[in-house]
Amino acid sequence: MDEQTLRQIAEQLELPLKQVRAAVELLEAGNTIPFIARYRKEVTGGLDEIALRAIEDAVERENALAARKTTVLKSIDEQGLLTDSLRKKIEACTDIKTLEAIYLPFKPKRRTRATIARERGLQPLADLLLSAGKLGKSKKDVLASYVNAKNEVPDGDSALAGALDIIAEQWSEEPETRTWLAEKSMKFGKVTSTIKRGKKTAEGAEKFEQYFDRQESAGRIPGHRLLAMMRGAGEGLLRLNVQLEGDRELTDLKRKLVPNRNGDFANELLDCVDDCFERLLMPATESAVLAELKERADEEAIEVFGKNLHELLMSAPAGPRVTLGIDPGFRTGCKVAVIDGTGKFLENTTIYPTAPKNDTQGASASLLRLIKKHNVELIAIGNGTASRETDAFVGDVIKQNKLDATKVMVSESGASIYSASELAVKEFPDLDITVRGAISIARRLQDPLAELVKTDPKSIGVGQYQHDVNQTRLRKCLDRTVESCVNQVGVDLNTASVSLLSYVAGIGPKLAEKIVAYRDEQGQFKNRKQLTAVPKLGKKAFEQAAGFLRIRGGDQPLDGSAVHPESYPLVEQMAKRLKTDLKAMVGNATLSTKIRAEDFVDDRFGLPTVKDIISELGKPGRDPRQEFRAVKFDDALNSIEDLRAGLVLEGVVTNVTHFGAFVDIGVHQDGLIHVSQLSNEFVSDPNAVVSVGEVVRVKVVDVDVERKRIGLTRKF
Repeated sequence: MDEQTLRQIAEQLELPLKQVRAAVELLEAGNTIPFIARYRKEVTGGLDEIALRAIEDAVERENALAARKTTVLKSIDEQGLLTDSLRKKIEACTDIKTLEAIYLPFKPKRRTRATIARERGLQPLADLLLSAGKLGKSKKDVLASYVNAKNEVPDGDSALAGALDIIAEQWSEEPETRTWLAEKSMKFGKVTSTIKRGKKTAEGAEKFEQYFDRQESAGRIPGHRLLAMMRGAGEGLLRLNVQLEGDRELTDLKRKLVPNRNGDFANELLDCVDDCFERLLMPATESAVLAELKERADEEAIEVFGKNLHELLMSAPAGPRVTLGIDPGFRTGCKVAVIDGTGKFLENTTIYPTAPKNDTQGASASLLRLIKKHNVELIAIGNGTASRETDAFVGDVIKQNKLDATKVMVSESGASIYSASELAVKEFPDLDITVRGAISIARRLQDPLAELVKTDPKSIGVGQYQHDVNQTRLRKCLDRTVESCVNQVGVDLNTASVSLLSYVAGIGPKLAEKIVAYRDEQGQFKNRKQLTAVPKLGKKAFEQAAGFLRIRGGDQPLDGSAVHPESYPLVEQMAKRLKTDLKAMVGNATLSTKIRAEDFVDDRFGLPTVKDIISELGKPGRDPRQEFRAVKFDDALNSIEDLRAGLVLEGVVTNVTHFGAFVDIGVHQDGLIHVSQLSNEFVSDPNAVVSVGEVVRVKVVDVDVERKRIGLTRKF
């Protein structure tokens, strides 16, 4: 990338040019963001993942802009309209919107009234009307020169109308005019939504009741409200508009476009401004403003989705303990599956402790048998239909039999999608879809990250309007989030699924399949070096992935840590200095404190890397996730009807938005803590005080059974 572009990126991101240049060079060399952030700190000056992602995005934007400039220049040149000044103007563009505004008059378009007028030879008349004031002869004589029956211009009025159509289009395509009106609309305009005639009682209309007749300032409308309005419009229920109050903008436009009020055609031109404003400029401005607002709203929603997904994936794992998963149900019963500490399926059954069968005795016997047979320590209960009834039943079984087992309610969002997926069928070809769901619920409790990566992030239920936002940008954000979490935690090379391995830096889906196939054929990996024997896994892939892959109890003690193989010789020097061996040093926090980082800095390994290595030696492969803690729902509350204002309950945060946080309190309907109720202090960003998966104590403020809404607060 050229130096000028690098300078522009550095200025945009307010980062030192040296760091930006280094990061871009690493990215262009095929390095991944997790690898650069973790193992190339000296090169980038310690840029973190967020800064590196910003640089990566800026590079993509600049490349896209450069490609678009080439296309635009070629298009205008082929039309024979590319002048030197226009070329310079296009080449000087620094953003895509400005470029498109310049290109608009030259952009191939469908036939318009102005196009037809030009075909009839009326462009010269339009130019004359715009350039002259007093023409020295009558209007009739001026127009008569352009009457031509063969060109379908039968009289002077037709000639004038066509010329004014050309002028109106030219005015509407002036970049400065469009930008000016868009800025005015954004600053002073209102976004309005109204219910369409006859749609008030239509199916689903009640969801948009608050938008039946609503106005919001265009510049200050919250993103979630705009997306709600747009969804209502998309469903054919609402009409969405951008309106300017009064005639101030139209008056200013007339003053700008028709400065000479004494010209022979001044009145006609003023009428033309009215036509241009209403027919062309305002519809185009409305589209532009709504598109810009939608882009902002998408960015906000995607950012929230990404943060929530990160917190969910980084939820505390219950760990490698024997777990019994239950997918609750009424008529079809509760599907039960037991997995061992590694997530391997052991046994399944179906019990019927709930209505209509109410076979609590038989269900209790079956459950007790499985728990004792497999020494079950954890019981994961899906939070869907019949979950509270099943939870109460399991609680009674544990209490009556004095079992040393812990029951936990687990979100089953997206579990049904995974259960029916090709991946699940391949993993458990002989099991029923509902049994696969029970297995997934159990695994989610053991290790949320390892299991949730198998499901499309959009199905996990931690975002709003995920189907309304830009899908390409959403997918990019979510994939990055998953990749970041997976590499931050690290992956056990001998137990990881294809889904989990595919997010490891440098791997991807195809190499992940080859790694698992090699593992199935050759047995467990004994060391990281064996990865190089995997077909198609080259030096670059090994370099990027090795530090994030763990091998527990293998030939090389460092393979269970985040120390990269390229640093093994350095660690050996450290061990030699301490007069010990690697095995004794790895995991020995006392020994690691005796290492002086500055003594091992050289041309290849800088101080940040050496410090990271020493830290990792003290706690090799440390899981950055928090300690597991189960939420305790009130056993007396099973539905929204059981709630009353004033109750203080424990719940778990399921979703965080810009306007507050949703909390599962165990009644099949999440309650909302409005942003104003999150803290006694002012809160501008709910993510700063709560996160998905966090256990919180809340107080019920109000309950609307009919609308299924629960208001909660933390201010008590």
